[in-house]
Amino acid sequence: MLMPLLELPDVADALDEARTAVDRVLADRSLRRTGGRVAAEAGLRCARASAALDGTDAPLEQVRAGTVTDVVVQGSLRVAEALPGLVETWTRAPGLAIGRLHVLAAHGIETDETLGRPVEGGPRLTALLDLIAEPDPGPGLLHASIVHAELLTLAPFRSANGVLARAAGRLTLAARGVDPRLLIAVDAGHLARAPEYQGAAGAYATGTRDGLRSWLRHYASAVSAGAAETAEICTSLT
Repeated sequence: MLMPLLELPDVADALDEARTAVDRVLADRSLRRTGGRVAAEAGLRCARASAALDGTDAPLEQVRAGTVTDVVVQGSLRVAEALPGLVETWTRAPGLAIGRLHVLAAHGIETDETLGRPVEGGPRLTALLDLIAEPDPGPGLLHASIVHAELLTLAPFRSANGVLARAAGRLTLAARGVDPRLLIAVDAGHLARAPEYQGAAGAYATGTRDGLRSWLRHYASAVSAGAAETAEICTSLT
């Protein structure tokens, strides 16, 4: 289903380079000792970055200190903390997992009656859930990139769709074995290229070949940048 996308110019090479960057970081022997701390710091940085991409750019040190009370930041932190416990559920019951993520992300933004309840989607959302659960959807990076972009485009909930989409991308990377311990700070990579991220997401939404190519190339670049961020975290903890 997704494999024809690899025929778009430069996409396969870009995704291969990103996967190499991820594998290089995950092969670091220091992760045997520091993996838990690296995962916690990567999750924190992803949460801060995801909130920033949704318009709330809080300083990392303040987020780390727990002094930021903004509801978007708090929701993003709750989502990041929940991801490890949702990896197994993700491909088995993706609708359930998405609903849970929205409850965590949008608490304090929406009323209890609307939390976890999509207002948009229809057949396209159903197709996305089927794709997430697909046993062999193709390369993990390609799969994650499409899951992320589809949720951004669909915006199935009243709020927090960006935080949800980025979390879904990270979950897909974990579930498909690319980043099983959620160590790669992918969302920090998206934030580092924020204008490109917004532009590529908009281009994807057009459904054109050029739009798809733009998004996939951005996604590969963001994953590589996220891997570099994780390498920096590893260095700081050794």
